[in-house]
Amino acid sequence: MKSSLAQERNTVITIGTFDGVHIGHQKIIQRLIEVGKAKYLTPTILTFFPHPRMILQKDSNIKLINTLEEKESILKHFGLENLVVEKFTKAFSRLTAQEFVETILVKQLKAKHVIIGYDHHFGRNRSANIEDLKAFGLQYRFEVEEITAQDINDVSVSSTKIRTALLDGDIKTANSYLGYPFIISGTVEKGKGLGRTIGFPTANIAVSQNYKLIPKQGVYVVKSEIDNKTIYGMMNIGTNPTFNGIVETTEVNFFNFDADLYNKKITIELLDRLRDEEKFQSVSDLKQQLIKDKNNALQFINNDAK
Repeated sequence: MKSSLAQERNTVITIGTFDGVHIGHQKIIQRLIEVGKAKYLTPTILTFFPHPRMILQKDSNIKLINTLEEKESILKHFGLENLVVEKFTKAFSRLTAQEFVETILVKQLKAKHVIIGYDHHFGRNRSANIEDLKAFGLQYRFEVEEITAQDINDVSVSSTKIRTALLDGDIKTANSYLGYPFIISGTVEKGKGLGRTIGFPTANIAVSQNYKLIPKQGVYVVKSEIDNKTIYGMMNIGTNPTFNGIVETTEVNFFNFDADLYNKKITIELLDRLRDEEKFQSVSDLKQQLIKDKNNALQFINNDAK
């Protein structure tokens, strides 16, 4: 799916980070696909990686809702096959608006229709705006379609709102903005095996991308597709304080499932949040709470599945 700048066919294109691929972004994707079908153009998103703030603001510790791989998978789910990822560098940021339009949009991406927000700025020091782009469109023969202020508000506000909701542990709000469950993807690695000793074996999920946003610590209801089966469970994000842990881990206890997942890459969907992580007086107290958590999770799953 991820392709190079050099395109073989003419494109209808939009530009942005599309972090979260949320309900505002999904409107734009639908429009890209509509125009693509009507005009026989390839619907295309041009995005940048690393995130521009990571390069231009050295003190930026921005965390992203999606890893690049997750973003590709979600875009494909919504019907967009062509994602062009341009490496964002300081040199790239120095391109003038004319250079960007001529070399990137026209010569390489073969843009014939550009869908963009009224407040979009581009080129060196973000000096050019949509009116400049429309002028370039006349010069280079591509059409510019303006996204409405209402849709732009959805797009620009929601990514920030989603990040805030996730950091607050408000998974329901985050998921309502996303239009799908927030996901964490990673490789299952060996943990300390503490869960198994109390009857709650866990899969320890290692997320290799340090820019991936991990939600507030606590216990979540989750599900995953494993070997083409939907498996539910509960996940703890935290340090295991009852065992005096200090390193944050992400561990999933799958229900009615017992298979070797070590070194497998899996994706976890977060459905609901049950509680904060707590330090219990004893391991026995922890076990009793985990039994309650499982019952609460199963109740949610049964209601959710109806």
